[in-house]
Amino acid sequence: MSEPVIFDKKPAVMDLDAGTYYWCSCGQSSNQPFCNGSHKGTDFTPIAFTLDEKKTVALCNCKVTGNQPFCDGSHAKL
Repeated sequence: MSEPVIFDKKPAVMDLDAGTYYWCSCGQSSNQPFCNGSHKGTDFTPIAFTLDEKKTVALCNCKVTGNQPFCDGSHAKL
């Protein structure tokens, strides 16, 4: 499997409403941190996640987190 593109070395911290979202795992989306289909033709697929209520989240932008799609601090080692 190929390596993802590191979009940024800090997470995207945002307030999201309840719903289902698709996190970009390849790093190529122009709609970071969300998928826009740029992974087509690669080994990557978006990661779906659902929030039951409005919540502040820190979504990984370096794409190497061990807790996809959420930041786990892995960017500090890059």
